[in-house]
Amino acid sequence: MVSGTEQDVHAGQGPRAERDAAAVSRFVERFASDMTEAGMQRMASRVFAALLADDDGSMTSAELALALQISPAAVSGAVNYLTQVSMVGREREPGSRRDRYRLHNELWYTTFANRDRVLTRWESTLKEGARTLGEHTPAGARLAETAAFFEFVQEELSGMMDRWREHRKTLDLPVVDGSR
Repeated sequence: MVSGTEQDVHAGQGPRAERDAAAVSRFVERFASDMTEAGMQRMASRVFAALLADDDGSMTSAELALALQISPAAVSGAVNYLTQVSMVGREREPGSRRDRYRLHNELWYTTFANRDRVLTRWESTLKEGARTLGEHTPAGARLAETAAFFEFVQEELSGMMDRWREHRKTLDLPVVDGSR
């Protein structure tokens, strides 16, 4: 919920001041709801969606609390989760003690690339588990199949990420933070 006051915080930053705050708020809540339904924590979804809707993809804890009408503690918990899963970075505002939370450049690419490391870890643990349980037992076979699935997904994901980078170059997308 982007309030008029939050808009004032960003006053003078071009199109943002002309946006319908209620419409922006509805988008943030709808996308947050979509992410929550997919399994992300509710507050983390709301904070992430608010950052995604912010022109520079960056807000302080106070700005997030004001925009979403939540407590600083809720912002802190959400940001801790988002930094842990590498969806948001934390940086210090120059000359200030305030932290600024920022979306990573190439956000989705980075997020999926980080998932690749998680899948590698899971695959390794599942293979070890299959050996421990016996690959020909029902549980061991289930673990071996799951490990094979993750191995397949990783191979496909790697190729897909390479294809995305090439495809992205062909798109007429606006330049964001100098990345293209």
